[in-house]
Amino acid sequence: MTDALLWPRYDSPADLADIERAALSDRGLPATTYDIVLRAAGRTADQIAASYLPDATRWEHPRTLTYSAFLSTVHRYAHALHGAGVARGDAVVLLSPNCSELHAMTLAAEAVGIAAPINPSLSLDHAAALTELAEASVIVAAGPELDPTVWALARSLTVRTGARTLFALNTDDPDVDASDLEPLDGVTVAYLTDHSAALPDDALPADPPAADDLAAFFHTGGTTGAPKLAAHTHANQVATAWMIAANGSLSPGDTLFAALPLFHVNALMVTTLAPLLRSQHVLWAGPLGYRDVPLYGIFWKLIERYRIVALSGVPTVYSVLAQMPIDADISSLRFAVVGASPLPPAVRTAFETHTGVSLCEGYGLTEATCASARSFPDHPRPESVGQRMPYQHVRVVDAESRAPIDGADRTGELEISGPAVFAGYVRKTAAGRVVDPSGAVTDGWLATGDLARIDSEGFIYLSGRAKDLIIRGGHNIDPAVIEDTMREHPLVLDACAVGRPDQHSGEVPVVYVTVSQPVEVDDLITWAEQHIVERAAMPKSIHIRESLPVTDIGKPYKPPLRADATREVVADELTANGYLEAATDVRTDVVNGAVTVTIPASVSRADATRILGGYALTWRIDDSRSTAESVAAQ
Repeated sequence: MTDALLWPRYDSPADLADIERAALSDRGLPATTYDIVLRAAGRTADQIAASYLPDATRWEHPRTLTYSAFLSTVHRYAHALHGAGVARGDAVVLLSPNCSELHAMTLAAEAVGIAAPINPSLSLDHAAALTELAEASVIVAAGPELDPTVWALARSLTVRTGARTLFALNTDDPDVDASDLEPLDGVTVAYLTDHSAALPDDALPADPPAADDLAAFFHTGGTTGAPKLAAHTHANQVATAWMIAANGSLSPGDTLFAALPLFHVNALMVTTLAPLLRSQHVLWAGPLGYRDVPLYGIFWKLIERYRIVALSGVPTVYSVLAQMPIDADISSLRFAVVGASPLPPAVRTAFETHTGVSLCEGYGLTEATCASARSFPDHPRPESVGQRMPYQHVRVVDAESRAPIDGADRTGELEISGPAVFAGYVRKTAAGRVVDPSGAVTDGWLATGDLARIDSEGFIYLSGRAKDLIIRGGHNIDPAVIEDTMREHPLVLDACAVGRPDQHSGEVPVVYVTVSQPVEVDDLITWAEQHIVERAAMPKSIHIRESLPVTDIGKPYKPPLRADATREVVADELTANGYLEAATDVRTDVVNGAVTVTIPASVSRADATRILGGYALTWRIDDSRSTAESVAAQ
């Protein structure tokens, strides 16, 4: 294996064809995520692999781990899990905000079993459902010093699910001493570091995993919805990590910034496995990540001090950064990656104008192991979420018949195939836990639920969603949770929840209902507040209608409701900006599920861009003198 074969040129869209002339299997990739760590430590043992900030106020005093120290830690933690009874095929629940111990434990869990990270802000019922679905009997969670609320949740979760081991993770703050842990009957309760301190650090306690073994269960559906776990193999994760790491804009030794939570697949793939493959250094924000408000006040100083070259975040992060005065030398910053929710054009313009740094969109989903398309800093396509990544194939199909739609630039539902497509969802059967791709993957093609068109170079342009998922600031919300809750109201007959465009969060949930007799909207809002447990799913508004749209065969049909919510937002903005008459002339069209807003010609294009640029929506001016112009293909 040569470096040229492992790391081909990948600087521009034109490189894709050359890369795919060699088979992926011939490129000498590691077989598993454990092999990634092992190879990295053997290549650059004394180089710093990761630095961890205790929090934003102590940004000059991180904890650091070299590549060899990281491998040794993975080995010790793997022995701790093995001693707790974890074997190949056993899941380990990880319930914690980011810290150095969680980082190494994630790789250790994949090395001896299956990592099952869970959002620590979930309710006990939701976390318990995921834990039971994973059939996990070992829980690793934030200890009382790292996050007392999460520790209390973890103790309750252990009791609820009958887990036999509960390991506590400690903070990266060297000034904080660990307290005694209160025992639980019949459960091993211990600090992970203490428990593993004397364990072997030179090898795994059992045979290493194979490429086809399961590596992780990532829950999808965000903070709400029925429990759903997407299963990744080691081969899935290695292939995707390599596609990300092959980025020609990055080099060995570069420093990346990470602040997204490790229960999100992006943090594992983009800022863990890919940098390990490429011998890069990652600076991790504290446990609060991008929610650590003081972080924004010192952000540009971080870039200067650590010579950060790239970072990954969601649109709301860049919206805030675009408003922070640049008080440091940020010349090291080459580009920033954005994903998870639609990027409003105004956010892109504000950030790039303010910083001079390219904002590169990416596209992916948990079921495709995080990343399926990437953009290029020196070859911008502002309306696209990027070009398909090597060895991943994309197409669009008719959303009803599932027949492929031939030809470039035609809109349909996006499908993906290739080495990144997940093994399937975890399901419970009478025979026990199984991994089943049915319902999501057909003949190797993953249905994404996103509406898109694909140009001749493989660039993807999103135009809406065929599926119901609402994405609020990067949180995936299952509308069924809102709808089911509203239907439980004694006067509500039916309910449909959809996403409404929002400048801050990309979109927010709103719900349309029919009722059996008159009821005040305020009463329905109170009901929602009292019965919808997860805050992210709380609808921003509730609309009472005489009927809800259905298809010819009586199934709920949501595009007209999305169109109504979009029209309302645009009309409100035009009214607020003095276009009172124009607001009444706003109309929407739905084509193949995608919503387009038409505004009257009395609004100039410059004013429309100023007023609507902060929203991820497609609009055009009703002007017969010009062709319809889409300003955001999201």
